Amino acid sequence: MSLESRRGFLGKSAILSGVAALSAARANDTAALPQMRLGKYSLSRLIAGNNMFGGGSHSSVFLNRHLKQYYTTDRILQTVRRCYEVGINCWQSGAGNGPMYLRLADEGLKVYPLAIESGDQSRIQSCVKSGFIGIAHHGEVSDRLFKDGKVDQVNDFLKRVRDSGLLVGVSTHMPAVVDTVESKGWDVDYYMTCVYERHRNAEQLKSLLGYVPLPVGEVYLQEDPPRMFKMIRQTKRPCLAFKILAAGRVCDKLETVEAAFRDTFANIKPIDGVIVGMYDEFSDQPLENANLVRKYGTVAG
Repeated sequence: MSLESRRGFLGKSAILSGVAALSAARANDTAALPQMRLGKYSLSRLIAGNNMFGGGSHSSVFLNRHLKQYYTTDRILQTVRRCYEVGINCWQSGAGNGPMYLRLADEGLKVYPLAIESGDQSRIQSCVKSGFIGIAHHGEVSDRLFKDGKVDQVNDFLKRVRDSGLLVGVSTHMPAVVDTVESKGWDVDYYMTCVYERHRNAEQLKSLLGYVPLPVGEVYLQEDPPRMFKMIRQTKRPCLAFKILAAGRVCDKLETVEAAFRDTFANIKPIDGVIVGMYDEFSDQPLENANLVRKYGTVAG
């Protein structure tokens, strides 16, 4: 998420809302967030993402370096604790963060961790030992295998996750992957669905857009979210929509951030949720995001 974008977000928020509005927002810190069911668990419809913690801004190498420097173990724990305070009870992470989750559990925080992994059996077992409740096959790998005609390898991994006793998910950036899994009838509990298909290559973009000058870097198309929302609504399984803020690209204005939350919840099912990264150096993003989910998260899909 863009550092300058978030600065702008904070400045506009302060100007528009003022001290009185901030005080009112903090009074809602302990109000329950809208909930969704995942297996036997009741999760907040807002889940804390991990990209900011891991230095994955999808913006620039310089911001990635800053995030890695800023988000020490103690700061990550501090942010997840704040998420819990405002009603966010789930953290999408990975096996490598198991020790941090165990620290939170020792403190008595009932924060449910979900992982994205692929392939390595030892990492599945690490998730089990650390108390993760589910594992989704990593979206980047899911998409690559799908494009290479090897998508059945994803199911081999899912079977091993099921055998471990955890909930089973598939993460993807492509509606076609969800459609394929559904048509094959795989044993899946949930999907993680990126609303932007951000990893098209140049030839795919030219085929889709025509021979127009292409920008440098990742391309986020405004037409992508409706495509994924349609697929989300077609499956009866819970979906966790992610990158709803286009990796910070719609965060320049307060109204576009709010619009992203509003439009997402208006277009997904009531049983679905969202995963949002939290970057809280300049503002209380856990609270800001939680209040938007309180506002829009009861909208029927």
